[in-house]
Amino acid sequence: MDKIIVKSLKIFAFHGVNPEEKENGQNFVFDITAFLDLNKPCNSDDVNDTVSYAKIIKSVTRIATSEKNDLLERVAERVANGLFEDFPKIQKLKITLKKPEAPINADFDYVAVKIERERQ
Repeated sequence: MDKIIVKSLKIFAFHGVNPEEKENGQNFVFDITAFLDLNKPCNSDDVNDTVSYAKIIKSVTRIATSEKNDLLERVAERVANGLFEDFPKIQKLKITLKKPEAPINADFDYVAVKIERERQ
């Protein structure tokens, strides 16, 4: 299946189990792969026949900043559900949500969750 990929989308939001994470916020980084049939837009060259990556970015930003959650798992699931709702052409999603500034006393690049969901 064909793919539209948004890699390393940085969004400032307020998620985490610690109160200061919901008060001060931090950066979250999304990698999104949307699976869909791109045959029609490949031939038509019409943005209306595909899913605009700019609109994907706008939707992810809206969803990720609309409420505060404790868990990355919950945020990733909300993003998947929202993208399926916003874009009927998307059949499957892979979402990696990274938290590079997690308040953990250790040397690391990021902590993350990765989910895969298919349209039901």
